[in-house]
Amino acid sequence: MSIPHQTQSAQGNATSLANILAYPFRIFFFSAALLATVSIPLWLALLLGKIELPLAMPALFWHQHEMVFGFLSAAIAGFLLTAVCVWTNTDRTHGWQLGALWLVWLLGRLAVTLGGDLPALLVHLINFAFLPLVMLDAGRRIWQARQRKQLMILVVLGLLWAMQIGFSLTYGAHYMAGALVLTLALISIIGGRITPAFSTNWLRQKGLTSALPRQSVRLDQLTLAALILTLAATLLAPAWVTGALALIAAALTLTRLLGWRGWLVRSEPLLWILHISILWVPIALLLYAAHLLWHVPASAWLHAAGLGAMASLILGVMARVCLGHTGRPLMLPGGMVLAFVAIQLGALIRVLTALSWLPWTTGMMLGSLLWGLAFVIFLVRYSRILFSPRADGRPG
Repeated sequence: MSIPHQTQSAQGNATSLANILAYPFRIFFFSAALLATVSIPLWLALLLGKIELPLAMPALFWHQHEMVFGFLSAAIAGFLLTAVCVWTNTDRTHGWQLGALWLVWLLGRLAVTLGGDLPALLVHLINFAFLPLVMLDAGRRIWQARQRKQLMILVVLGLLWAMQIGFSLTYGAHYMAGALVLTLALISIIGGRITPAFSTNWLRQKGLTSALPRQSVRLDQLTLAALILTLAATLLAPAWVTGALALIAAALTLTRLLGWRGWLVRSEPLLWILHISILWVPIALLLYAAHLLWHVPASAWLHAAGLGAMASLILGVMARVCLGHTGRPLMLPGGMVLAFVAIQLGALIRVLTALSWLPWTTGMMLGSLLWGLAFVIFLVRYSRILFSPRADGRPG
């Protein structure tokens, strides 16, 4: 009886592997959440001197790099390579090709975390390989479908890759600042597409059509232009110019968000998490301006952007995409509201800690605990979904 049992187990493992590699969001969302869960305890242990790792860069820069170019890059790959198939009506990257792409991402994480004894050039080559491959996969589909409106996403990703190279080679703070400004731009582009659209659909389904989200193409363009100018100023201009542009970008992003009328969807967690996460964009820009103009600690805006806007929106998008693209109803699994609240409280606590409104040790520990809680809940509630076939029997 043992042989059939082993055969059945092997078949189950093969099926699970086939499922996780059936669509880009599956493997990359799982990996992003797992990295989020593991990396912060590692960072705290390094910070407190509890462990030592053969890092390929100083610990603080490793932490910053992995949050943006490790965690964010996995989330971008999962979302973009899934969404672009819908936009262009093309087949998904899956199977061994998707597995090979994921392996490039994984090797990048291992190289910067454990590659301190490797040649620096080798570490850089491994580390810089992932984003261009993502852009190539998405770009060829966009080009073949002649969807020029999608090219701006590739431009932003290309600039993000340039920030990764600059930061990894020099550890310049302006490159990390530029990367986070670009992250806010990506949030504005992608969030500007999905958030009002999802909200409008939900309101119509509920028969609440008297006041729908408002969008303005001109305002969208002005907002993106202000963010790109803020990026250019971050790299090239005096602090007062960058601060002034950040204030303008903050005003535009807030005006745009108010037009989406997020309060109308306050009873639907899968929607309010998107609105609240994007609210952190103008908050982060205001804190960035305050850092440049009035010397508010940089950590405040970095965590508002990285934890409040980036990580919160990633969690909200992953929670929705994993349901919709596996043929399941858009009904949030139990415990995920707690995860949404935890990530928001974690962001708030980290910003207040940076502003010295909370004791450093208390703020660090509590913020990290809430961060970990949010992503552990996601892994507990969504791992089975990600490793299982679609509920409707369709491929992917």
